[in-house]
Amino acid sequence: MAFSLHSLRPKAYVARYPKWLVGRKLLYASSALASLGDAMFGYSQGVMASVQVQPSFLRRMYGVNVTMDQIASGQTGVDPFVQAITVACLNITAFIASIYAAGVCDVLGRRMSVRIGAFVYLVAAIIQIFAPNLAALIVGRCIQGIGVGFLSMTVPIIQSEIAPGHSRGLFVSIEYLCLNSGYALSAWVGYGFFHVMPSEISWRGPYILQSVLAVILFLWTFLLPETPRFLVKAGFYEEALQTLADLHSNGNIDNPEILKTFQEIVEAVELEKKIGGDATWKELFTKYTRQTIMGITSQMFSQLNGINAILYFLPTNLSRGGFDIPKSLLYSGICAIVYVLGTIPTMFLVDTWGRKPILLFGSVGTCICLSIVGGLQFYADSIPSTAEFMFKRLQAANGIFAFVCIYLFVFGFSWGPVPWLLPAEVFAMRARAKGMALATGSNWAWNFIIAFITPPLFDSIKGGYYFILAGLVIISFFLVLIVYRETAFKTLEELAEVFGEPAFAPVLMSVSKTGEVSVMGRRTSDHSSSGSDSGGSINEMKEKTRSHGGRDEPERTVGLGIILEDDSEESLDRAQNGERKSVEISLA
Repeated sequence: MAFSLHSLRPKAYVARYPKWLVGRKLLYASSALASLGDAMFGYSQGVMASVQVQPSFLRRMYGVNVTMDQIASGQTGVDPFVQAITVACLNITAFIASIYAAGVCDVLGRRMSVRIGAFVYLVAAIIQIFAPNLAALIVGRCIQGIGVGFLSMTVPIIQSEIAPGHSRGLFVSIEYLCLNSGYALSAWVGYGFFHVMPSEISWRGPYILQSVLAVILFLWTFLLPETPRFLVKAGFYEEALQTLADLHSNGNIDNPEILKTFQEIVEAVELEKKIGGDATWKELFTKYTRQTIMGITSQMFSQLNGINAILYFLPTNLSRGGFDIPKSLLYSGICAIVYVLGTIPTMFLVDTWGRKPILLFGSVGTCICLSIVGGLQFYADSIPSTAEFMFKRLQAANGIFAFVCIYLFVFGFSWGPVPWLLPAEVFAMRARAKGMALATGSNWAWNFIIAFITPPLFDSIKGGYYFILAGLVIISFFLVLIVYRETAFKTLEELAEVFGEPAFAPVLMSVSKTGEVSVMGRRTSDHSSSGSDSGGSINEMKEKTRSHGGRDEPERTVGLGIILEDDSEESLDRAQNGERKSVEISLA
């Protein structure tokens, strides 16, 4: 009998987070600690960048005995293509895993997908700590890519689904801030361990910390709440309502805004059931064409705009510009801090300025910086590497360092966080996991290409590579200007209307004083029919609501955006006829 992922679909949901955490603490803890998954990817980027300029690492992995001066001048004897494969192998497995993770995320849930990613990442980190040769290191990085693929696909979905509608950009920016912080941490850890050379702990040490981060994330997944939207989709209505309240109203399910948001989520899920359940891969290109273009190209240009061409090889690039190895590592750490600082303004502006203006600004800024860095690299390469010209060479290196910092700040503000936000919000829930998987897959595919071609291109055309990247940035500017839609200022459910699609399917629903939920007359505590149509009728709901009219704790009936406390024919007919309007409500 063939194995089906659906056979593992959760049959129950139990919240394990402590009650004292309920409220804003739970919301921010969930956001920050889930984002640890992206911090771990950022950390792995920085680790590879720092160890590649350490003689003990090069001797162990590539079998070459080189001095610091030879590394600084780029005369290591390491085949650029072998170096490229070592760096880029992670991206191939991350690409494959991010596509497969869509099914896991849809069927088993968001937090299970993070748990799997964290566990795989931990196994990979342990392999790299004890790697005896290059083959073992590559195996470890390939396995690590599987974990990174799961995490990078799932974490943005968690952020967008738990965030308040008016703060979605803030929460995904927190995620990217964590990613950049992971890179910054690795840069400074690498700089610190560099000083214990020639011991191999100088490059094994950073991998030990990487495994600690994986353990923390894995354990946190047992406390992390599942997203309310997934719980509704899985048929856990009461748990979804309580989780929504725990995240946004200190556990108060009577909060009118919580009930309104819950109603919108249920209506959106009901619409997706009527359409036909989860979207197919084909529908992403036929029904959700513009969203798919936005998701894939935003992630594509986040790579083609040059970030990992710089980050993966930052110490090498700075030493190529004229710095010695210790100073290259030190300045890489400073660049990483600047990169983190660039993300902070985005947290406060992405939900007020909007997504498009920030991307357009980022394209202009990064194009200017890449062009200047390319020109300075040509100038540095033209200066003889002799003592009498050392001052001029250091001037060029300082200029490269300054504009790399500006580039990283601008990128961290714009093309860094926003491409992770867009694919997590533009797709309807039925297509969100697959859409995010395609977008993330695009990121990893282009990430691999950039990581693979960068060493040989730098080796052959030097500073000209920066001008190629600047040309690609210009293309991204016009793509955003012409094709992209603004997605700020809307809830996830309302965004369907931005792309010309219906957002809601009318349903009638009641919530008792104890928090028990009924949809179209069916008690949702019966999860045996999870994922199927609710059944029942409006008339059954009328009869059911009237039967509670004489009780001390009447049911609250939520219908089409209207929360009703009475059993009048007028109120129920208004819901049945599909009228949506605001009414004064009292939940006391």
